[in-house]
Amino acid sequence: MRRRPYTLAMPIRLPFLQAPEKKRSAPASFPILAGGSMVEVTIRRNIRARRYTLRLDRRGDGAVVTIPRRGTIAEAKAFVARHADWIAERLAARPEMAEVPVEVPIRGVVHRVESTGSPRGRIRVLALEDGPTVEVPGEAPHVRRRLVDHLKKEARADLAPAVARHAATLGVRPTAIRLKDTTSRWGSASARGVLAFSWRLIMAPPFVLDYVAAHEVAHLKEMNHSDRFWTICERLCPATEPAKDWLKKNGAGLHRLP
Repeated sequence: MRRRPYTLAMPIRLPFLQAPEKKRSAPASFPILAGGSMVEVTIRRNIRARRYTLRLDRRGDGAVVTIPRRGTIAEAKAFVARHADWIAERLAARPEMAEVPVEVPIRGVVHRVESTGSPRGRIRVLALEDGPTVEVPGEAPHVRRRLVDHLKKEARADLAPAVARHAATLGVRPTAIRLKDTTSRWGSASARGVLAFSWRLIMAPPFVLDYVAAHEVAHLKEMNHSDRFWTICERLCPATEPAKDWLKKNGAGLHRLP
């Protein structure tokens, strides 16, 4: 008698052989319709907050909702929706931004911005008799974007060597450097070694950019803000305290430029 091959009617799943399901990360923002326009609302959590709060962001083109310790994103969205008219009124009252920026600080030095009007050419930084000038090619509607692209390029050019220098001192190696345009922090460091920085640091004096680079590299040794962390940070950047003071006094203004 020939035996028939044995087959399983149903597949057997072994949990330890299956890849774990990825947890969905909480959204960092959500859109809201306010005054006929879509406005991006950034989410911030504050365990010390006792209630939901709402404000315009530093750039003045979006909003920020703060969620208290036991709050939820669903409640935050409902709270913002109830105050959509408030957002629209505040955004309508903001001063209009010039099509072509008048001036922009680069490494702490204010430069006048001039448009060449020509679609060709490259951005030039000139030392003229009446002061430093940034000459930007292109017609007026494109000047701001091209200027921002230039500032991002310069920010990376300054941050990369600063990070490399501080990392070599500590014997650590970041896995990547990324540029962002966040309003709540100037830099961040992940457990995987990814460092992120606001490109707007290029508008601050060099010692401020160097401090933020040192701060995030120090997190590769200490993922906290303990006394040990600050000791490392100050060893990497002796100008830590002056840089922190500068950001407290002038940081918000960088988000309104260019």
